[in-house]
Amino acid sequence: MPSPLLTASNLRRRYRSRISLFSAPREVTALDQVSFAVFPGERLGVVGESGSGKSTLARILLALERPDAGDVRFGPERRPVRPGLARRTRWFRSQVQLVPQDPASSLNPRMRVGRSIAEPLVCLGIDVDHQSRVAEVLTAVGLEAEMAGRYPHEFSGGQRQRLAIARAIAPEPSLLVADEPVSALDVSSQARILGLLRGLSRERGLGLVLISHDLGVVRNLCDRALIMRGGRIVEQGAVADVFTAPQQAYTRRLIDAIPRLPEVGPGTDPVEGAAQNDAAY
Repeated sequence: MPSPLLTASNLRRRYRSRISLFSAPREVTALDQVSFAVFPGERLGVVGESGSGKSTLARILLALERPDAGDVRFGPERRPVRPGLARRTRWFRSQVQLVPQDPASSLNPRMRVGRSIAEPLVCLGIDVDHQSRVAEVLTAVGLEAEMAGRYPHEFSGGQRQRLAIARAIAPEPSLLVADEPVSALDVSSQARILGLLRGLSRERGLGLVLISHDLGVVRNLCDRALIMRGGRIVEQGAVADVFTAPQQAYTRRLIDAIPRLPEVGPGTDPVEGAAQNDAAY
């Protein structure tokens, strides 16, 4: 069995908050003894309702926030992952990239998209031909290389999300953390983006941690599911097992709330389908 790509061990995170200016502070537990591993090429779905701890977990996995207890380790050497200065985290940033919920957060509206996609290469000091890499990743996500000269507002919502994915894979990471990457898209665009992520994972051996409130999205894309509630993991296992024989009533409620997405079968080419759909724009 291969070594884990990323390991989270006994993560705990608490916050102090006030209901009002005059109330006493109270402690909120966002994560409580959360442990799991992600293996090379594996697609892990982290599911839960608002307040379940998903976003806090994503920030810790991306070394944007430090846990109060526990740790995250990366690679076969189990190198500790901690927030820090850019020069100290460069090794990690080159291996783990974010696909955001809102692509506008990674695309500067005043910057041509080719320059935005190349920006991680510059910041991480990756010595490749930037123009060639931008053309390569645009093609990989179903867009034309010539589109590098356009601005973000010239693209549809689904296209902008593919641009954000292109930016994420430009440094050739081994793991993507996708935070609700399809929640702002219509149903047909959701299915195409999920198909694209599946194809990229298979072709490039990319690990994927998908953060979502929607178990249907996880069923469509992931190999394994991790169900969170109140900062704890309440159930985890292979997606097929979780769907056919859920052990927790909470998981059953999430399954009952699943919207019906168009299926993207194993034989479907997600890049070709995306390109055909975008012909209308």
